[in-house]
This record gives sequence, structure tokens and C-alpha cells, in this order.
Amino acid sequence: MAQYLKHVLCLALTLASVNGTRAIDSVVSNNAGSSIGAARFDNEIGAEYAMLTLINTSEFTQILLQQNNNVDIKSVPKVSMVVENIDGVAFTSNNIIHVSAAYIEGCPEDIKKEITGLLYHEMAHILLWDGKGQAPSGLIEGMADFVRLKAGYAPDYWKPPGVGYSWDQGYEVTAQFLNYCDGIKNGFVADLNNKMKSSFSESLFSELLGKPVTQLWSDYKTMYGTN
Repeated sequence: MAQYLKHVLCLALTLASVNGTRAIDSVVSNNAGSSIGAARFDNEIGAEYAMLTLINTSEFTQILLQQNNNVDIKSVPKVSMVVENIDGVAFTSNNIIHVSAAYIEGCPEDIKKEITGLLYHEMAHILLWDGKGQAPSGLIEGMADFVRLKAGYAPDYWKPPGVGYSWDQGYEVTAQFLNYCDGIKNGFVADLNNKMKSSFSESLFSELLGKPVTQLWSDYKTMYGTN
């Protein structure tokens, strides 16, 4: 195990050096005792895979958000993942990703894909800016799911593009809308996130794409015939 972890750390430092990103140390622990979810995590995922996934998600997210220098990226020296006996699915606080053992127990058969996608979402929460608390929570959740989408881990149970009642509804609804906006201007989400380092206003959509967000949402819905 120690030799494997040393190899993973060296790999992370090499990737960071090549891509101009910052290497983030990762720690994984299973604190869910004798629960079924804890056993399934150990048997079907494992701490080694989870730690390597955390390294990959931090690398991918920094590149996607164009955080290629120490000015753009948050100062995050270490990220931890903890499997626990908690309600819900997962949440992130103070750079610690808490994952429910009960959720792991009830995960679909392709559990590695699901947990990998979950970690892309949660790592995005750690690295995204939030406009110093001014951005709508739905936008932040949508940006996190946008990272998951671009990484190729959108699950089958997501709503299809064009569905939803508001651009900031959150999660996959907002993620699909942001993907549409990113198609108008490649790198839009990265630019939006960079501007959200200091503040947030809906006017950022007009500034970056030339249309108010309400018009962009209407255009998006029209494209999919869901207006």
C-alpha cells in the first residue's frame, strides 16, 4: 500500500507539472464500521481507487476551469473523502467530501462509475468560486454537475437537455443549460467561474455572451422545443 501511494503521489506531481495545475494531496478513509455500504466500498471501490480518482478529478477540474496558475485556483492543499453512516448522498465541507455508506449500499450495479461521477461533482464544489456567496445555489450545483458532465460521468437517470423551469434550477438542469452556453462560447463556464472569484451578478451572462440569462434560457428551451 505504501509503495502504491508513493507512486500515486509522484504521478500527481508529474501531471501537475506537465499541465500547469496544482497537485492536491488526497486522503481516503472508511469510517462506516461494519455497515453493508462500508463493505461494498472496500470490496468494489477501495481507498486506492478513490484516492486516484480524487487526484484525477482535481487535475481535470483545474484544466476545465482554466485554472492554470496559482492566481486562478483556490488554495486547497489537501482533499479528504470519508465514507460515513450519514443520511443523504454526500456533502462537502472544509475540503472534506462526506459520502453516505447507505447511498453506496443502494448504488446501481456500476458503482464505480456512479461514485466517480459523484467525486467529480464534489471536487468541483471545492475548486469552484461562488461569487463570495452571492451566486444562486442552483447555479453552483449546476456548475458542479457541468464538470461531471464534461468528464463523461453523467448518469442515465439525469433529466435530458431542455427540461426544467429555470436556468438556476440546479444540478443537471442547470448543467445542461451551461453546456449550451459553453457551446456558444467555448470556455464560457471557465470565464464565468473566474469572474465569480470576487462577486456574482446575472449581468455576467450578458457581459460574456451578449444576451441576458433570461433570453439565453428562452433560446435554449426553444432549441429543444420545451418552451
